[in-house]
Amino acid sequence: MTDPRDSRGPLEPDAVNSRTSGSEGAGGRQRPPATRLSALTVSHDPERSWDDLVRFWEEMEWPEGGRVEIIEGIVTVSPPPSEEHNDTAELLHERLYGALPPNCDWGVYQTLGLTCPETGSLFVPDLCVVPRVALRRGTRVPVGEAELVAEVASRSNADHDCVKKAHGYAVGGVPFYLLLDPWHSGRPTATLYGEPQRGTYRVLASVEYGEELKLPEPFKLVLDTSMFPCN
Repeated sequence: MTDPRDSRGPLEPDAVNSRTSGSEGAGGRQRPPATRLSALTVSHDPERSWDDLVRFWEEMEWPEGGRVEIIEGIVTVSPPPSEEHNDTAELLHERLYGALPPNCDWGVYQTLGLTCPETGSLFVPDLCVVPRVALRRGTRVPVGEAELVAEVASRSNADHDCVKKAHGYAVGGVPFYLLLDPWHSGRPTATLYGEPQRGTYRVLASVEYGEELKLPEPFKLVLDTSMFPCN
């Protein structure tokens, strides 16, 4: 593997920012401080920006357990998600499988990379519904292949999920974007976005946790948001 710090290579990290922070979990339990790589800025040859950026993402050795994405040209590393975050994703995962159209041959995937070169991004959503054939072509899966993408917002990445990822998914033409945000103004909220046009979504429905959220066709699901844990 080529060391990206080698001045002869097309990529070179400009800055690595790490920080130590503690947070209080459910029930008032204090989580121990954790040092994490929060963002990595990469300089590159503009003529080969996307290919070089993806190669850097693929070849670099990243902290174990973190989620590494490229968001608008910036490589970001998020820490492992909390227990509540994982529980929410698993509960939604289970229900999405039961909501898929019959004989559609779609899968519900976690940690699947979706490329969006239009915005210089490679997203790794919490969940995405993608036709299985898209994973068997031997190439990275374009974000536009997804039928639905779902994210569970964390306090540290709410801006990414609510703004930057929403823009990227809309640019890529993902029909539905489901955002579960337990941090929304102190009121956990589930929002379904749809009808992407010129890089923006329209809000199809938004409910507070405890209410039901209906996913339209081709999905057949009335999502009872009361099952999701609150932070």
